[in-house]
Amino acid sequence: MGHRRRGTWAECLLEVLDVQQPGHDWTFPEMFEALATGFPWHAVQEPHAHLNDPDAWWAHITAIITTALTRLGVDRPQAAAEATRAAYTDSAAWSLYPQALRVLDRLTAHGWQHVLLSNHVPELPAILSALGIDNRFRAVINSAARGYEKPHPQAFHLAQEAAGVTHRLIVIGDNPQAGAAGARRAGIDAIWVGRNQHTYTPDLEAAAGILLTLSPVRNRRRPTLHEVPPLETTTPGALPIR
Repeated sequence: MGHRRRGTWAECLLEVLDVQQPGHDWTFPEMFEALATGFPWHAVQEPHAHLNDPDAWWAHITAIITTALTRLGVDRPQAAAEATRAAYTDSAAWSLYPQALRVLDRLTAHGWQHVLLSNHVPELPAILSALGIDNRFRAVINSAARGYEKPHPQAFHLAQEAAGVTHRLIVIGDNPQAGAAGARRAGIDAIWVGRNQHTYTPDLEAAAGILLTLSPVRNRRRPTLHEVPPLETTTPGALPIR
């Protein structure tokens, strides 16, 4: 549905360093590699209900980032790590994809209800509110608040519970492992909306078209998977926060 316009964790840390240490020479590949382990979603098999409090979650993340930056050799690593929370959750840094609201409203008009299942930061509800999209969801299941990262089966079970009694349940996501594969292992049909590159825009209209033309459910052994290629356009056209 949306994205952080200037990128996620590695880009966020570079933004922080740009402010705290102007003229630094750290690069994206170095930062990306340094942050490639240790986060909750890197150990999806391990529940983390002890981190469901926002301050506890961020204390854990801050310690991971401090260790990574120390290993990388960054000056004043803890100061940079502590500044990450405000930088990452700044609502001005987040945008919706151009089709997001139109697609959600179109599907709602055809009887579909929406549950958001996300591996995200504790401040996700505030970000959704700032984007003007929070009232489009029946429920929001956020890993930072519930203790399970996709593709853990319990994450999808929580989404099923939130959806209630339904004629059909389908997971739509842009991550082939955390979303599509995880959903199918949980016995749920999936639509993988590819992006290929971080700057490509997912084709949400095509995903909606699949939902609106699905054939009736029949007895089958395995959940289905539909694949949607990305729109080869860059994200600057995404809608800013209103």
